[in-house]
Amino acid sequence: MTTPSPPSPPTTDGSPQGGTTALKRALTTPLLYFFILGDVLGAGVYVLVGQIAAESGGAVWLPLLLALLLSLLTAASYAELATKYPRAGGASHYATLAYGPFTGFLAGYCMLAAGIVSVAALARGFAGAYLTAFVSLPVVLVAAVFLCCLALLNARGISESTRANVAATVIEVSGLLLVVGLGAWLFLRGAGDPGRLLRLGTAGTGAATGVLSGTVLAYYSFVGFETSVNVAEETRDPRRAYPRALFGALVTAGAVYVLVGVVASAAVPTGTLARSSGPLLEVVKEAGGVPPKLFSAIALVAVANGALLTGIMSSRLAYGMARDGLLPRFLTRVLPGRRTPWASIAATTALSFLLALTGDVATLASTLVLLLLVVFFLVNTAVLVQRRDRPAHPHFRAYTGVPVLGAVSCVVLATRVEAEVWTRGLIVLAVGVALGAVAARHRRRASS
Repeated sequence: MTTPSPPSPPTTDGSPQGGTTALKRALTTPLLYFFILGDVLGAGVYVLVGQIAAESGGAVWLPLLLALLLSLLTAASYAELATKYPRAGGASHYATLAYGPFTGFLAGYCMLAAGIVSVAALARGFAGAYLTAFVSLPVVLVAAVFLCCLALLNARGISESTRANVAATVIEVSGLLLVVGLGAWLFLRGAGDPGRLLRLGTAGTGAATGVLSGTVLAYYSFVGFETSVNVAEETRDPRRAYPRALFGALVTAGAVYVLVGVVASAAVPTGTLARSSGPLLEVVKEAGGVPPKLFSAIALVAVANGALLTGIMSSRLAYGMARDGLLPRFLTRVLPGRRTPWASIAATTALSFLLALTGDVATLASTLVLLLLVVFFLVNTAVLVQRRDRPAHPHFRAYTGVPVLGAVSCVVLATRVEAEVWTRGLIVLAVGVALGAVAARHRRRASS
């Protein structure tokens, strides 16, 4: 999950400089493809393969494949809306058009909350087996130091953060391809157990239940594609370029993830994967030939990069919502020299730290997915509602059944979310509803 295009450079009071201007259409189809691919190919799979195995059994590849197919359904809805309304704003903008400002606020709030939860999950993931390959430290200490370092880099500036992202993305993708290569080497040596790839479910769950529960976790690995709608306004010929880049990047990422799931499950016993907080490290150990510490360093870079990009997105979204009067005004405060939103960075980092103390990686990942399912349900249904709007310019149009299936898939996946996660999610949503009501009241007072 990564950052959308940042808002206009703020003044010290948080207002944009120079008013609204048209954005330059500079992104070609290949550039947009790599932008989305970098969004999706992230840290989730480094951490969650073991948790997926714990839910679905040896057939780890199947939840990853199902998550890809379900992501493509919602991606089709995003493609229609992004080419129909090629402007920054994403799900919040689409929900506002279809249902009004309150629902639009709720969509934006869920995106913000999901980002904060994601950073918390990655902070815990950073403190797992990949780090203990070097040093063993308390999770609380690691999470605190990790999040503080990310906040400082975020506050230093967007250019510094995005330059770090380019290098980190190359490293994390190389790590995934390395795992696939090591798995292939294991098969050539006649090692591993390919029979595990067909074992569905675990002793405590049936095949269908286990696969669907694993799919909820696997969905987390595809998080990121939804933020690409924010750059549709800066894409050349978005009607053609955006759908091609979006679907191409998702299929590419899905192919890599499925291959990773295949080699991890065949190479490592399911129980070992399920117990490990660094599951891909287990593949490296089984294959040999690559120092485990080297791969652990790669994985730590991947986790840190995912957290950094999501932290940037969360802080900028909080800043933008505060600037629009939807969150407390103090969140618009920026550093005079760096012009970065230090108040929203501090607030989102503090919330991520608190959440990191209250749940394990699987619980936090499921909470994030639940929040995004709310957003994706709104986007899929917004497509159908906005069919009444027929703009003059041509745009991508999904078959009517696709957004219907996308909305249904959100409901089905939500039914597989555990009760503990639902409790967390409902609390978060209740806060969002309260904030939305307050914002709506302020808006009515301002217009009267």
